[in-house]
Amino acid sequence: MKVKSIFLIVSFLIAISNNSFSKSIDNTVKNIKNAIIGETTASAKYAAYAKKAKEEGFPKIALLFEAASKAESIHANNHRAVLEELGIKMDSFKPEFTVKTTKENLEDAIKGETYEVTTMYPNFIKEAQNDSVSLALISFNYAYQTEKKHQALYKKALEQLIAGKENTLPTKYMVCTTCGNTYDGEAPARCGISMTPRERFITIQ
Repeated sequence: MKVKSIFLIVSFLIAISNNSFSKSIDNTVKNIKNAIIGETTASAKYAAYAKKAKEEGFPKIALLFEAASKAESIHANNHRAVLEELGIKMDSFKPEFTVKTTKENLEDAIKGETYEVTTMYPNFIKEAQNDSVSLALISFNYAYQTEKKHQALYKKALEQLIAGKENTLPTKYMVCTTCGNTYDGEAPARCGISMTPRERFITIQ
């Protein structure tokens, strides 16, 4: 009787543990999927914003959008790789966004990046830490660190556009192929986020 009782208790504890683990992984998986949607949409949106900037005569702002678009694509691919490592398939979706004026597009980009660096990725990183999903933690952190740089670059671009000094903006961006880290100008010998050699960076100019 005692052996049976102990067996039942142990089985119950294992069931609770497994259920809790499943729920925590489910939360992280949901976050990864949301991040894939967000980054894929941002990549497509920024590419469209770049085209609009060129049409409006702002080639240097277009370069920034192109560089950011590439970086967001790298983030999306990193997130997808994590999901695949977890053995989970990504749901199908279609990016949805609206292209407005370049000024409005920059304002939208700043809003999106601000949400990612103040709310979305900090929460995702915290949950990945709690759930001990190391690959998700790495991928989320790569994106988080990069989006902080995008936020600053977009704010600077908007300020210069409003001041009529768009021509003073950089004519070259370098994007890390590992983490999406974006430099306005020449990149250092190694990425400040992932330590990737400069030779593996993508140049947008």
